[in-house]
Amino acid sequence: MPEKTQHWTDSLFDSVYALYETAHEYQIALRAAEVTASTVDFDRRKSHEGRIALEGRTSIYGRTYTRPPHDYALMLLSHTYGEAASLMRRRYTEASLLFASGAAWAVRSVHAGEQPPVVAFETDKDGDWVLRALYTPDLDRYAGAADLDAAYDQLRRCMDADEYGEELAGRDEVSEQEAGAMFDAHAEADGLADAAFAYGLLVQKAVNFVLLEPRRAREREIALARAEAQRAENA
Repeated sequence: MPEKTQHWTDSLFDSVYALYETAHEYQIALRAAEVTASTVDFDRRKSHEGRIALEGRTSIYGRTYTRPPHDYALMLLSHTYGEAASLMRRRYTEASLLFASGAAWAVRSVHAGEQPPVVAFETDKDGDWVLRALYTPDLDRYAGAADLDAAYDQLRRCMDADEYGEELAGRDEVSEQEAGAMFDAHAEADGLADAAFAYGLLVQKAVNFVLLEPRRAREREIALARAEAQRAENA
């Protein structure tokens, strides 16, 4: 049997929700990676002092080379888990920004009277998707508008801090004052992924709000069609 075609209001919301699920998966993965990395944190965990000899290798003093295997394992695991956490942090940030920008694009599109069936992203020369604008239009009668604006302002602060910190880090010379500003900027930018995710959640609610009238119009169309079919059957 052919698949039932979704109404554009349903498929658009599903598209936004898929972006949420994607960001949420990376959020969970990052939390798990951070917890795992903390299990081999040298500041918290003492390695066993026992050593092993590696025959065929000598120290600078000509003695047989020895190594503490537990310490070496913790070092390798710390490096591996740290890299995994860094990757998940980057993926979570990217996915959260895509979620937020995709949801905002959906709100703007519906608010402008368009009927997009799914969220659409432009692509760059490499075929990778490009972020849409993050702002949402002024929504009359929307109770969550103030929270939405506050979350957007927080996200912009994190993004501006990230950009400023990267700009300072790229300079050949940095003054002591600029080094302090760079540290503060990076500290604020650390919240970028969570700020984007939080904003995306609020914009997702706004998607439901702007879809209210199109969904009601659809229900009226269905009711009229059923009434017409009933009249035709009774004629």
